Amino acid sequence: MAKETRSRKPAFDSSTSVAAVLEQAGYLADEGLATAVQLAMALQKPLLLEGEPGVGKTEIARALSAALSRDLIRLQCYEGIDAAQALYEWNYAKQLLAVRAGSETAGVDDVFNERFLVERPLLKALRSGQGAVLLVDEVDRADAEFEAFLLEFLGDFQITVPELGTIKATHPPFVVLTSNRTRELHDALKRRCLYHWIDFPEPARERRILELKVPGLTEAAASSLVDAVNGIRRLALLKKPGIAESIEWARAGQVLVDGGNDWPTALRRALGLLVKDQDDLETVLAEGAPLLRAVNG
Repeated sequence: MAKETRSRKPAFDSSTSVAAVLEQAGYLADEGLATAVQLAMALQKPLLLEGEPGVGKTEIARALSAALSRDLIRLQCYEGIDAAQALYEWNYAKQLLAVRAGSETAGVDDVFNERFLVERPLLKALRSGQGAVLLVDEVDRADAEFEAFLLEFLGDFQITVPELGTIKATHPPFVVLTSNRTRELHDALKRRCLYHWIDFPEPARERRILELKVPGLTEAAASSLVDAVNGIRRLALLKKPGIAESIEWARAGQVLVDGGNDWPTALRRALGLLVKDQDDLETVLAEGAPLLRAVNG
């Protein structure tokens, strides 16, 4: 009976069922995001997520990997990334040794085969036997030219290796791309994706997230913490704290409260987990002090 339960595929036939499956994996999605995941899976389209840092864009890929029991393959984008880091490359040292060892019986072309091909995240995702969850994280950090490498992959779930031909996925991966909008992405990339913007969560959902992610946090503490975080987000800050920061702030506050501090003192001491800029820190200490004093458990 247990074996049958493990093998049963989770239902993704409605936004409600998607939200329920994700909640079991520890991710509380609103109706908009749950609908976006449902449609992306049904249409086999990549899901492009934009939003402020820390609102849960990367975490949704981890939750989907757990919910679907699929491998999570991550491609972290950065300035200067190219096809060799993202798609594949040849093991040139191994090829050279093979040519030297078999120079009398083998041609140079013999070294361009699967044995010498080094899989990078995109190729690895294509070859995943059960269909992986592929996270292309912070695609906006890569050069604009890098997007051209992604187009064939995102459009047809295939990669062309000149020496071997076209490699196409037997089980297409579920692709999640994230962007913090440090630059505008090309229309050609967006056309291949289903787009969704993740905003800061509503207070009620953020309270549920804190209660889920911070063991021992009382309902009263979660409520007053969310009120404080939302008040701090309304200040003139260079970087508004996301849900990731509010979770870490709450965890640190819980540790200090368990050690004998009151909530306002604990949160003031742990403020570096919520605010990551010196100017913002001074603003919060000066203008947000009443918000900190109001937190209680």
